[in-house]
Amino acid sequence: MTTPKTVTVKVSRRFKASPERVFDAWLDPAKARLFLFATPAGEVVRADIDARVGGRFLIADRRDGEDVEHTGEYLEIERPRRLVFTFGVPKFSKDYSRVSIDIVAMDGGSELTLTHEGVLAEYADKTPEGWGMIFDGLTRLLG
Repeated sequence: MTTPKTVTVKVSRRFKASPERVFDAWLDPAKARLFLFATPAGEVVRADIDARVGGRFLIADRRDGEDVEHTGEYLEIERPRRLVFTFGVPKFSKDYSRVSIDIVAMDGGSELTLTHEGVLAEYADKTPEGWGMIFDGLTRLLG
């Protein structure tokens, strides 16, 4: 049995919001449900977040009448500069990858760099698009 090839994907985005506001949006269920794993054709119907190291999250996006759950565990929480968690979509794979979010203050806001390790190679091109859609939602949320 061969192990599937994985890659690391890195994406960055600048926001006109403080590092604290950007960071907090990822851990506040009321805010996260507005952008995190939300799809244009879906509706986030559940956002459970236990924002502590060892805590878990579950975001469920309803697509065509079916719920798709995005789950993971928080590995590092260093407000407002770093958030690390495992990430999986059990409907599509039993495997989990690792996502690291680093936020730095910039003139007029902040810059977020997301590093997604363990992405299956066949999703290497789609993964930045997916995170870009999430960043677009975060931009709208933060104004």
